[in-house]
Order: sequence, then C-alpha cells, then structure tokens
Amino acid sequence: MTATVHQLRPHAPSLEPMMTLVAGDLNAVNAVILDRMQSQIPLIPELAGHLIAGGGKRMRPMLTLASARAIGYTGTRHHRLAAAVEFIHTATLLHDDVVDGSDLRRGRRTANIIWGNPASVLVGDFLFSRSFELMVEDGSLKVLKILSNASAVIAEGEVNQLTAARRVDLGEDRYLDIIGAKTAALFAAACRIAAVVAERPEADELALDAFGRNLGIAFQLVDDAIDYTSDAGTMGKDAGDDFREGKMTLPVILAHARGGDDDRRFWKDAVEGRRAGDADFAHAVELVRRTRAVDDTLARARHYGQRAIDAIGHLPPSKAKETMVEAVEFAVARAY
Repeated sequence: MTATVHQLRPHAPSLEPMMTLVAGDLNAVNAVILDRMQSQIPLIPELAGHLIAGGGKRMRPMLTLASARAIGYTGTRHHRLAAAVEFIHTATLLHDDVVDGSDLRRGRRTANIIWGNPASVLVGDFLFSRSFELMVEDGSLKVLKILSNASAVIAEGEVNQLTAARRVDLGEDRYLDIIGAKTAALFAAACRIAAVVAERPEADELALDAFGRNLGIAFQLVDDAIDYTSDAGTMGKDAGDDFREGKMTLPVILAHARGGDDDRRFWKDAVEGRRAGDADFAHAVELVRRTRAVDDTLARARHYGQRAIDAIGHLPPSKAKETMVEAVEFAVARAY
C-alpha cells in the first residue's frame, strides 16, 4: 500500500472548511453537550458553561465528526461520543487550571479564579462522569476501552508533568512522553472511535489513531513555542505563562542544552522560580531565539504534522479528508 505525500501549503489555513463541513453534526453534538451539562445544582451548568461556551473551537469533537465522514460513516452514534470527547477535554482543562494556578484561558478569567479551586475540581469530576455515561450508552466495549484508556493516559501525563515541574534536567524524550499523554492521547482517541462506530478494519482505526496522535503532538509543540513568541490575543493566555510556571517545554530544553554556562545558570534559576519577572522573560525570549530553539521546535511540529497527513494518505479522496489535512496545517500555522 502506498500513500500520497501531501506538502504543507504556504497560505494561511483555517478550521473553517471543517467547521462548515460538519456544521450539522456539530449542532447535534452541541445539543448533547447542552443537555448533559445540566444539573439540579445550578453551579454545575453555570461553571461548566463558562468554559464550554468560552470560545473553544471544538477541535477534538470536530475531528471525530470529520474522521467519520472521511471513512464514509452515515450514522449518528458519533454525536454522543464526540460530546463525550469534549467533556473529557473540558474536565482536564478545569483540573489543569487548578494545578497550574492559571487565571486566564481563551482571553477570559478561568473558572477557578471566579468560583474557586474546589468547585472547579468537582465540576471537572462531574463532566468526566457525564462522559462515561455517554460511552456506556453507546454500548460498545471497544469505544469504552479507547476513551477510558485515553482518560487514564491523560491523567498519567499530567502527573508526569507535575513531577517534572521546575526540573531543569528534563530531557526531550520525557517531554515528548508528557505531551504524547496529556495532549495527543485524546486527539488520537477522538479520531479512532470514528472507525470503531463505522465498523471499519483495524488498519483504519490505527491510521486515524496515528493521524490524531501526530496532530496532537504538533499542536502542543506549537503551543509551547508561541508561549515565547505571542500574546494573550493569540494564545488565549498570557505570553510567558509556561516560563513563569517553571515548565520545561521543548524551547527551554533546547535553549538550555545549547547555551553557555551563564545561560544554563539563568535557566536553572528561572525554572526553579528565582527569575520570573518581565525582564527575565524578555531575556528568556532572547535566549530561545538566539539558540534557534523556537525555530527547531516549530520544525519538529511540522514533522509531526506531516506524519499526521501521511497517516491518512491511503484514505480515498474526499472533502472530509481535505479538511483534516487543513486542520493539521492550521495547527502548525498558528505560530506564524
């Protein structure tokens, strides 16, 4: 079997073609989300709605919907499962913001800042529970296995990241393990379940899994790079948040490895929380640029993006497949 190698286009890509293609399905997914986030406890839909309606692109559920179209599925089971994917994602965001002490997401105050950490954690638990209800209602043990495993892997990735926090000796391999778990696992599961509900061969399952996994890694690499190159209007969070939280993302790992003794001492102090001011962040930006750490992080993102595109090269041509390719291009192009 051969696959067509698709070269990333030079013009600015967008998620709009995918959003347009799956608009009808996404309306059905949103209806499920709205229904299942309700509770007799008013704080639950209020807090959940703050994040769910807070400007997110619904990228993960859209990938479920587009993947289903790309392999010719015409049923509706994937609507509830796409909602389950979004609930898992939202729950992890609520928990992440508590762990990271974040105060801004998508340009808005985080739920933990408005309602407090306990409420954010508990509503995240509620959304996880709702996601599992939707999985069970679908009735497929295979779907349940894929999504429940992804949930466990995400949690492992977050714990791995927590134990690696403020450790300047974090290596690139462990960093990739962390983002492969905490970000890419859900992208992979979101795509793979489409092949399960469509009852397609395992080869298609694995292809969609590889597409989502490589897209997820590329997506996170770009996020980590633009923390040193962008602003809140682009990122939905303040530039330098990762720096101030002492996160050893790939730009820092590369800059630390390539710098001189003074640079490495700076990074050690910064990662351990002793250099967190605006002037320190400006110096960090200069170091990652001077060592080409951002450029090389984005080069790796393009590499994983190409791997994602190649993974679905064998699928027949379709509008859905085209929008999936453009979604990869969009994920990488956000940094430019």
